[in-house]
Amino acid sequence: MAETLVSDLKVIVFQLNEKEYAVPVSQVKSIEKIMHITRVPHANPFVKGVMNLRGVVTPLLDLRVRFGMEQQNYSDSTRVIIVADDDKEVGLIVDGANDVIDIPSSMIEPPPEVVGLAAEGFIKGVANLERRLLILIDLDKILESDKVKAL
Repeated sequence: MAETLVSDLKVIVFQLNEKEYAVPVSQVKSIEKIMHITRVPHANPFVKGVMNLRGVVTPLLDLRVRFGMEQQNYSDSTRVIIVADDDKEVGLIVDGANDVIDIPSSMIEPPPEVVGLAAEGFIKGVANLERRLLILIDLDKILESDKVKAL
């Protein structure tokens, strides 16, 4: 009988409101500094506009606004995580992103049930690592409702 291997999940860690979130490396194309944003009229508040990234017009979503957090001015540490979903590329604006780590799948727990949480439904799980608590986000959920309205 073959042993089942417990695989690690390689993630990019990013910050929002001094909390740490993670997204699978497999869904990330690149991490960019924030550049000139062209506003899009009549877009959802969390759709900040579009950015020309190496000739590709990429829609930008502000994850703070998407998760119901207070908006904040962008700084030198602000990053745009370019993620791919199907054939579309979307930029997620976050407070900072600088870590790539492996999370043993045994450390990933289902999301806690918190009533009234704005980010509810966007959370895939929680990884409890020594002195860090990482919230794994569900990119498909974040993008599926946006795709229809924003893109």
